[in-house]
Amino acid sequence: MYEAHFGLRELPFCITPDTSFAYACNAHQEALNTLLVAARNGEGFMKITGEVGTGKTLLCRRFMAMLGDCFVSAYVPNPYLEPRSLMFALAEELAIQLPRDADQHHLLKELQRALLDFARGDRTVVVCLDEAQAMPLETLESLRLLSNLETEKRKLVQVVLFGQPELDARLAQSSVRQLRQRITFQYRLSALNAAEIEYYLAHRLRVAGYRGSRVFLPASVRILHRACRGVPRLANIIAHKSMLLAFGEGLQQVFPRHVRAAAADTPSASRPRWSYAVVALAFAVLVTVMLYLLRS
Repeated sequence: MYEAHFGLRELPFCITPDTSFAYACNAHQEALNTLLVAARNGEGFMKITGEVGTGKTLLCRRFMAMLGDCFVSAYVPNPYLEPRSLMFALAEELAIQLPRDADQHHLLKELQRALLDFARGDRTVVVCLDEAQAMPLETLESLRLLSNLETEKRKLVQVVLFGQPELDARLAQSSVRQLRQRITFQYRLSALNAAEIEYYLAHRLRVAGYRGSRVFLPASVRILHRACRGVPRLANIIAHKSMLLAFGEGLQQVFPRHVRAAAADTPSASRPRWSYAVVALAFAVLVTVMLYLLRS
């Protein structure tokens, strides 16, 4: 697309979580430090919550990458599973063979045996569950049973729940109060402020290979921050569309009109006060595609 135009090696604002683009803002660094301290202290349950698009999955990947050789990690991206299926998902992640016809009791016994083998090798198992707000209540309860697996000295497994704020509502129900009491460390991810958004945009451009003067004018950054409300995923979407519009006009900088148009075309963004933004965006994208086809 516009990589050559701006002197980039790759697109800077993809929405797929990529640890090489991770920006260590205050909230994310505090959350990461909290997780690392809790894991090294052998805590049983940890919880990270945040609104959609605030970077929970990216934080999870950074956390697992920094655990070190004394940990074994298991990642379950979609825990909307019945208890039995969750056990098999964890076993698959940890390369543990479980009998397919076993009942819940024997599944837990087999998992305990395998986890004890890890413990004898001085390795701690950390299970990271993404989108945990979607877990059925009975599956949440099965996690508590899993956390009961321990020796006299240590837990055999640590569990980190990553979820949207709805996870707190699920954990507030009386049927999972025992699990709620076992969560020893928690952190709530916040959105980026205006200054952090400016650094965030510059950071991602630099990682993508940009070495020129600033792409986003100060006024453009302010409009982008209002439109995305500090949510990194929305910032990526709006920034990408804004750069596409600037490229379509042959410009090296993103102007406020580009951001307004990009925000108007993004359903989750705060609506900009510009009535013809959608028409302008549609026209600009058409021009961009035509220019791209002519240049190829």
